[in-house]
Amino acid sequence: MTLKSLVKDKMPLTLGEVVDLAEQFSVGVTEVILTEVEIQSGKARSDVREEIDEQFKHNYEALDIGLSSGESILLGKAGKELQGAGRELIADSFLNRVLVYTLAAQVGNHSIGLRPCAGTGDSCPYTAMLRAMLEEGYSQEKVTEMGALLLKIGSMFRAGKTTTGCNMEGFGAGAAAMAAAFTELKGGTPRQMEQAMVLAISPSIGNPCTPRVMVPGLCATHIGGAVLIGNLAAGLAIQTSIEVNVPIDVMLAMAASVHPISAKALVPEVSRYMEPFFKRKNAVEELIEQDVRDKENKQKKETIIEAEKAAKELARQARPITDTLGEAVVGGSSQAVGSPTNAARIAHYLKKGEIKKVIIELYPELFARRGINVPGILMGAVFGSSTSDYRSYDQAVEKVRNLGIEVEIKETQEHQVQRITIETDQVSSQVDSLNRGGGRLVLRNAIPDYDQAVKIAEDLGLVLAEDKR
Repeated sequence: MTLKSLVKDKMPLTLGEVVDLAEQFSVGVTEVILTEVEIQSGKARSDVREEIDEQFKHNYEALDIGLSSGESILLGKAGKELQGAGRELIADSFLNRVLVYTLAAQVGNHSIGLRPCAGTGDSCPYTAMLRAMLEEGYSQEKVTEMGALLLKIGSMFRAGKTTTGCNMEGFGAGAAAMAAAFTELKGGTPRQMEQAMVLAISPSIGNPCTPRVMVPGLCATHIGGAVLIGNLAAGLAIQTSIEVNVPIDVMLAMAASVHPISAKALVPEVSRYMEPFFKRKNAVEELIEQDVRDKENKQKKETIIEAEKAAKELARQARPITDTLGEAVVGGSSQAVGSPTNAARIAHYLKKGEIKKVIIELYPELFARRGINVPGILMGAVFGSSTSDYRSYDQAVEKVRNLGIEVEIKETQEHQVQRITIETDQVSSQVDSLNRGGGRLVLRNAIPDYDQAVKIAEDLGLVLAEDKR
């Protein structure tokens, strides 16, 4: 079958299908995308190219304004201020151009608006990338193909964007599209492009939009971060052998699924803290009744006081900087490995006699990461090994099996629970704790002796975050 016939059979194409077809027919990703739009529109390739270019004309105008006379309520005159020698944000001249133009496009957006894709946020890096390519000397044909790539990715995020959230526009869609764009420019393969997009999307999942909508400055690091993360992801995909085993379609589906959850669960709390810093227009505020404004002002003051108290409590709990770093944690995660391993160490020193069985109960996130935490838990429970003992970590599962010790691993639904039970021929033990990462945990209960467990934790240099008896 030909590429065109397969595209026609599979339409509409997911990003994963685009990559698969490009790989199957040894063509660029943009060739698959352009073939699809030819079939969708019934138009010739030349007409398709013209329409792609046409979509960006208004955004180029906004970019020019952002670089010259434009001023944003949130970003000020950042576009103009970043022009000229000595104002570079990053040493790489092309990357710096894309980054500055992204910010300038947002200034222009606040002046005359942008034509949105998933949102106006991701249109900023798209517009910036194409203008930077033109100025760098890329052919119009190459620039148009890049536009097709960016619009295809953006169209998928646009379909998934159902509520507020930078995770599905400026930051999320922007990072994914920039990862694909930089992979294309760096000569990467279609499969590397998929890997780069997956890497770029990951940090953006759940990222709420609201704090940057009305707060000065914050938007700059969202949309600018999309450019930088996209470039990083492309470099990692092309220049390293890092395994990326999540298909792009799965990552995108997850991002779209988390998106409305974030809007309901995160945005209200973020808004509560950020609202005191929203930029207001006096002309609009004068239209609001005075008692409403008074109530809002009272709430803002109370929120700031509450935040200051919370920050002071964090300062009280923080350790001196001369003793801040905890003991090394093998396995790659202080949360997934460190805290549960230390809970197991407490259980180890509570027990007496020969170990017959170890029961490990973990809440869903830890249970899902059992590949890295079970070796740590077993070395802590059976041998009392610290989280820095990488030799024991590598051998723990095999050693426990050779000793004939039974191991049972269970998933519990209670949030943050890590419960370790050691059954022996004399005095068994159990540590019921909550995860706090590294050498920190909440000790809810301990058998046979809670006070002894507290003393053991102290001797091991562990921090008991709260008393939850």
